[in-house]
Amino acid sequence: MNTTSCKEVSFDFTGRFLPPVYILVFTIGLVANGWGLKSLLQNWKKMGNVNVFVLNLGFADILYLLTLPFLVVYYFMKSKWIFGHAFCKITRFCFNLNLYGSIGFLTCISVYRYLAIVHPMKVMGRLTLTHSVVISITVWFLVTVQSLPDMFYTKTLNNSSRCFDTTSSIYVEDYLKYSLGRTFTAFCIPFLILLGCYGHVIFVLCRGKTIDKVLKQRCLKLLFILILLFSVCYIPYHLFKNLNLWSRVLSKHKICHQWYNGVYIAHQISRGLVCLNSALNPLVYLHGNEEIRAQLRRLLHHMFNRPLTTTSRSVPITQIINA
Repeated sequence: MNTTSCKEVSFDFTGRFLPPVYILVFTIGLVANGWGLKSLLQNWKKMGNVNVFVLNLGFADILYLLTLPFLVVYYFMKSKWIFGHAFCKITRFCFNLNLYGSIGFLTCISVYRYLAIVHPMKVMGRLTLTHSVVISITVWFLVTVQSLPDMFYTKTLNNSSRCFDTTSSIYVEDYLKYSLGRTFTAFCIPFLILLGCYGHVIFVLCRGKTIDKVLKQRCLKLLFILILLFSVCYIPYHLFKNLNLWSRVLSKHKICHQWYNGVYIAHQISRGLVCLNSALNPLVYLHGNEEIRAQLRRLLHHMFNRPLTTTSRSVPITQIINA
């Protein structure tokens, strides 16, 4: 440890890594979410309770994806922000809305699946479309309230053209406290709820001999999608973001460690991974909606000119809730 001066962290990696990731996510995410939302809106009258959350999930993704071209320009110009102070804050705010909105709506979907499998008779006919709409509005409200304080932190400096994803070193100590609080309320609590729901669901599915095999498979597929999203996108991001903020606080006080640069690079990789959620979330569309799966099969048949195989049509879990 050196208490006199700290070695400069290399910022070159960010400019090389993030733009290609953002371009890939923007292309795949816009096409996948646009197609998924179009399919959901075309079948609005058939929309079940869970699909209300899926629809909001798609809107959250589109909101963030539309900001990616500006970030690509920013990093291609070697971290030179040319779009103004206000739009810098809006861009970062949209990222937070997407991130924590996605976590919130995935949690809602998980709770509804849990109720449909573990307590089907208790919730049958009691959870209406109105309940889903009210819950969705509540999620947006909570996410907005949790993300608004981020708008009051400095994102640009007069002598710098950068657009910080967190804040400048002047306010980094306060921002670390805010980041830890938001990590606990907006990530850890939903994650624990999700683990509790699916832990109980797996227990019920393993013990229940009369439960339909198709229902088990669909539930396990959704569980796999959520594990993929949290393991790849959300957990590394929150871990390395707070570690990177902590390293900046220590550096500010001239407390230096060799791992600072490694943590910074890991944080930038996690930033690339977390934006993948906007491209991976459409897997929830594909899993939860039979109409979309049928459209995909027809599309693949048209593209590759292969005969469609007949598959048994399973009853969606949403019908259990809506019955």
